[in-house]
Amino acid sequence: MSTPDYQQALGRKIAAERRRRGLSQPELARMIDRSVAWVSQVERGVRKVDRMSVLETLAAALDVPLAELAAEAPVVAAVTEEPPGASGLRLVLSGAYALRAMLNGRRPPALSTLRAKTRQAWDLTHAGRYADFTDLLRGLVPDLETAARTVPEAQRAEVFELMAAAYQACSAALAKLGEPEAAWIAADRAMAAAEQAGNPMLVAAGAFRLVLVFLAARHYDQAEETARTAADALQPRADEGDPQALSLWGALTLQRAVIASRRNDPDTAYDHLERASQIAARLGEGRNDYNTEFGPANVALHEIAVAIELGDAGRALRVAAAADTSGLSPERRARMLIDVARARAQRRQVAEAVAALRQAEQITPEQVREHELARQIVTDLLTMQDRPSGELRDLAERLGLTKA
Repeated sequence: MSTPDYQQALGRKIAAERRRRGLSQPELARMIDRSVAWVSQVERGVRKVDRMSVLETLAAALDVPLAELAAEAPVVAAVTEEPPGASGLRLVLSGAYALRAMLNGRRPPALSTLRAKTRQAWDLTHAGRYADFTDLLRGLVPDLETAARTVPEAQRAEVFELMAAAYQACSAALAKLGEPEAAWIAADRAMAAAEQAGNPMLVAAGAFRLVLVFLAARHYDQAEETARTAADALQPRADEGDPQALSLWGALTLQRAVIASRRNDPDTAYDHLERASQIAARLGEGRNDYNTEFGPANVALHEIAVAIELGDAGRALRVAAAADTSGLSPERRARMLIDVARARAQRRQVAEAVAALRQAEQITPEQVREHELARQIVTDLLTMQDRPSGELRDLAERLGLTKA
């Protein structure tokens, strides 16, 4: 029996056992901490179960012996090497640079150099150039830690602001590379540095990064609590019309929409999207305060992601067709195309999904090559065709994927 046949057999078994227990797809999704779209795709044989731990979770939720599910379909795994950027960034976070700064007392680069390198760090992150970003951070983090302890008191707050921004960029990159634990450490250091700087907006930006970390780790309760409390704290200043507060408030509201979609709560998700749209309208234009890229275009991108999580590929594709992403960073433009590929995969439109991923790859090749979601889409597409097209096989090879 071919791999697609096995997947369909497993999907039919899961659907039958779910109905036997009187569970809806949303109820099963909540029990196993997955989206409704994921359950639907597994039951239809579109998505494979690629880890034994996931199969064990399904068996426990359905109250069936693991052997029954394993007999229906073997676990098929995609083999990939660890993204090189992830290991490099973990090493940056592991260095005892603060101790070295306390004991050695060497002179750091000029403050203007630190400013320029911190801006470059975010430029590389937004471009999805993680290898170059890692190389930059290897020198920047030790220099910032040294500067925080050696510059005159009058300059210390700015150094801590730069340190917070650098650690936020590190957290953002690690979250995209599927390293939530390391991203959490970076986000925590960013918030600590922002507090040292006495900059509440920078603390709020750190909270935004922490929400993304919790989302990547599927800690949805923690993600919602961080986003809610940070948004509530910002609201008075946002009500006064402070554009930075409005931008951060809007960005946090978009993440609350994503959280609700992951919890299979469409009403709350779309309520948050509508509120974010209203905030964007108040700002009147797209902004990039604290590298959140908040504005009407980013609201559209999040509507696409939310619709896909809720299993509405049609809505996602309609929004994507009308979205103008020309003013966004390469990373965000490519990320939207990855979501378009997800929507196409939900509809089993293999050629269209491959085209979207190839377009994303042209914009940010490292992001597509190393993003967990992009790799998952490609492995799913491989199982939809007994004989994958040459373009799909070539894409899978560039991503380092093989069929087991």
